[in-house]
Order: sequence, then C-alpha cells, then structure tokens
Amino acid sequence: SIADLMSGVMAVVMLLLVISVLQNTYAEMKHKQQLEGSRDSQQKNMIKTLNDIKQEVSLQGGTDLIDFNIEQGTITLKDSIFAQGSACITPKAAHAFTNIKGKIETFLKSSNQAGIFVEGHTDNIPVSKPVTDYYRYCTARKLLIGQLDEVIAKRIIVAGYGDSQPISGVQPFDSSNRRIVVRFIIN
Repeated sequence: SIADLMSGVMAVVMLLLVISVLQNTYAEMKHKQQLEGSRDSQQKNMIKTLNDIKQEVSLQGGTDLIDFNIEQGTITLKDSIFAQGSACITPKAAHAFTNIKGKIETFLKSSNQAGIFVEGHTDNIPVSKPVTDYYRYCTARKLLIGQLDEVIAKRIIVAGYGDSQPISGVQPFDSSNRRIVVRFIIN
C-alpha cells in the first residue's frame, strides 16, 4: 500500500510540473503577442507621424526641401539645408525644422521605445567657418530638442558623416550631398 501511495504522490507531482510548464509557455506566448501588438502599434504611430509631417510640409510649400520615405521611416532635408562651406543650416531649413519639431516631440513622447537618429552629410568642400556660436541654433539637433525635457532629448542621437557617405552616383563636390536624414526608430 505504501508503493501505491508513493505512485499517487508521484503522479500528482508530475501533474503539477506539467501544469507549471504549460503556464510558463502560455505566459511567454501571451507576452510575445503583446510585444508584437505593441510594435505594430508603434509602427502605425510612426507612419501616422510621418504622414502628418508630410502633409504639413506640403501645406507650407516645403516639398522642394524635404523628401519622405515612409516605408523606411526617414525624412531627408535636401541639399539646400546647408550653405556651401558652412556647418550651419540655412534659415529656410531652420523654418522646416520648426514645422516638424512638435510632431517629432509627440512621436518621442508616445513611447519609451521611440527614438530619432539625425545624420548629417555634406559635400567634400571644406567648411570655411567652423561652428563656434551654438546659441544661434545652427545645428539640427538643437532645433529638434527645443524645449524637450532632458530624458526625451537623449533619445535624439546625432551622427555627423561629413563627406564620407556621398549619394550613390553623385560627385563628392555636388551640393546634393549636403543633406540631413532624420530616422524614426522603434526599438
């Protein structure tokens, strides 16, 4: 009879083990579904933000200054963004940034996983006047962070590539290499 009792106890222990494994598997599947749903939601939010920015830029008449690639999540401020031989952006470009800054801020506040990469590119003509007066807001990042709080502002990351990544098929000295690419990122 002790052997029967031990067999019964083992059966109960095995049943509890199987139930535990099933619960963990279910919890992992549910968590994965939630992450995928959250990522889809964030992706839709990014697309909506880019479409809103595109619409606003179109209304402001700035389509000659900005290219959009909604699928890749990028905005490219084109060649007239920098004056030739200067690291500061032009007043026209500063105005374009002013128009999109609020939408970028809303995008960043919508999720802790959202981020912005700002990539600066230029032609191979040397900068004649290095930037020394940062109070003029002559850099793209300064224009974008504006009044953002410090935590959110840290999610705007800047990389300056200079003339190291010219546009494919374009001469290194061509002004179309002067551009800023703003990438919307969801981690």
